[in-house]
This record gives sequence, C-alpha cells and structure tokens, in this order.
Amino acid sequence: MLYLVESKKVVVVGIPGVGKTSLLQKIVEILKDHNKSVSVNSFGSIMFDVAKENGIKDRDELRKLPLSEQKNLQKIAAEKLAMLNDDVVIIDTHAFINSPEGYYPGLPEHVLKILKPSNFVSVSAKPEEIYNRRMKDDTRNRDQISIDNIKKELDVQSGMISACAVLSGSPVKHVLNREGKIDEVADKIIKAIGL
Repeated sequence: MLYLVESKKVVVVGIPGVGKTSLLQKIVEILKDHNKSVSVNSFGSIMFDVAKENGIKDRDELRKLPLSEQKNLQKIAAEKLAMLNDDVVIIDTHAFINSPEGYYPGLPEHVLKILKPSNFVSVSAKPEEIYNRRMKDDTRNRDQISIDNIKKELDVQSGMISACAVLSGSPVKHVLNREGKIDEVADKIIKAIGL
C-alpha cells in the first residue's frame, strides 16, 4: 500500500528575546542536512505584507489595529501558509498579541482550523536572558519591559499554546532555550516532531 506523506506544519512560538530566530536557523540547517525540504515562514511578516497593501507602514502598528482587522489579516496569512507543502513548514509566530484590549490570541480557533498544525513548539528562556536580549535589540519599536512583564508574557504564552494544542488535537513541546545550548534544544525539537 502506498502512503502519501503530508507535510508537517510546525507552529513555533516564543516571546521576543527567547532566541527563536537563531534556533529556527539551526533546525533548518539540520533538516536540510537530512535532505528534508523545509521553509520558515513568519506569520507576522505575511500579515504585514497584506497590511502594507492597505496603508500600514510599520509592522509594530499591526497589534494596534482593531481586532476585526487583525482577525482578517490572520485569516489571509493562514490561508497562504496552508498552501505550502515542503516536508516541514515551520510557522514562526507568537502565541498572543499584546493589544490595547488585552492579550489577543495569535492562533485563534479560526486560524488553527485553516493551518491544521501537526505540532506546536513553545520556546522560552530565563527571564533575565530575555530581558538582556531585548535591551540589545534596537531593530524593533518595543514597549517598555521589566522582568515581571517578561514572566507574565511567558505565563500567557504557556496558557495560549496549551489551549491551541487542546483545540487542534496536536502535541505541544515546551523547550527552554538556555544560553549556549542551541544544538541540544534544536535536537529536542526535531525529535519531538518525529524527524
């Protein structure tokens, strides 16, 4: 009997400063060495590309849009991502958006139904490491931060991604991206997604 292997849609979340970008680069390098086709797709960048067509000029403006506009942008981005068919489609996103109304889910149910993720990975780091990384990052217009804010964001991320796993029926792997341990963390993730 011939089985068609579907591409894996792996949603990777992490608050700014957990080292997600570096970790994803390492995972891609390992998977390509094992002859897997892999793509990393930033959910926020796809949303921003669509929003630019409607006059938004700064990516950080996205989270300040009315929720109805954010929902529509999420839907369009999810539809674009659902069409991809690499062996591994990594969706780089956030579990929540800190909007004026409160914490809005980055992956609400309507998005999960479109994406049909096979796995979730929640990346965290020690709050002090996150704080230090954010303070060095001058590429984005970020809100004021404190260690207590970071701890709260990590808690919200954990709750949001757990809800995503329940709604979608897909497993979630929580990893701590400690300084200098990127190879070890990348291996844990690759094993968790069954590759």
